[in-house]
Amino acid sequence: MELENLASVAGLIGEPARIKMLWALMDGKAYTATELALVAGVSPQSASMHLGKMVLADLLKVSNQGRHRYFSYARPEVAYAIEALSNLVPHQKQEIVPVTKDIPFEYCRTCYDHIAGRAGVIINERLLAMEYLIEKDQRYEMTAKGEVFLKNFGIDTDSLLKQKRPFARPCLDWSERRPHLAGSLAMVILKKMIAEDWMRKIHDSRTLMITAKGQSNLYDLLGVKI
Repeated sequence: MELENLASVAGLIGEPARIKMLWALMDGKAYTATELALVAGVSPQSASMHLGKMVLADLLKVSNQGRHRYFSYARPEVAYAIEALSNLVPHQKQEIVPVTKDIPFEYCRTCYDHIAGRAGVIINERLLAMEYLIEKDQRYEMTAKGEVFLKNFGIDTDSLLKQKRPFARPCLDWSERRPHLAGSLAMVILKKMIAEDWMRKIHDSRTLMITAKGQSNLYDLLGVKI
């Protein structure tokens, strides 16, 4: 029965129009059926059919606001699954060049509600190297030193640990092929960096811009130049 359910979910995700809609939702926003129809290149009627199936499968949820219905991921695990699937796409052989800020989307972007790209991978690696987090059973656990660090950073770790959502876990980055940080901790870190103007969201894009203030504070905080 589990294999049959897995095959059913794989079939839902694998349909071309649906995977385009699911990929569009990786920016963490909610979209109307009309907007997702444009992304997928299908008619509004076809989009409604596809969206209905994904809602029934608990991949998406729908919220009503006035005359509009907005679709978004039903749970964070859907975003993790889409990011993981993107890692199965083989990279084309090409000349290896350093990743710089001339490639902003791959350098720093959102993966649903957390930081991805080269910047996200670097932040994750520093949190591990400084032993604020340790990896165990495909998840990250906070150390005593990490608890002090995060609380000094203004993050209420006690409330995060009480949530059903995983506190911290690796999420394999599709462009870097190394993990960035995901989970409730990663969500709060991104929110704080945006609130403190360390990072800014680019309109109509998943790209994140790291401000001069953010570069300075990340160097002071983690000893990295991003």
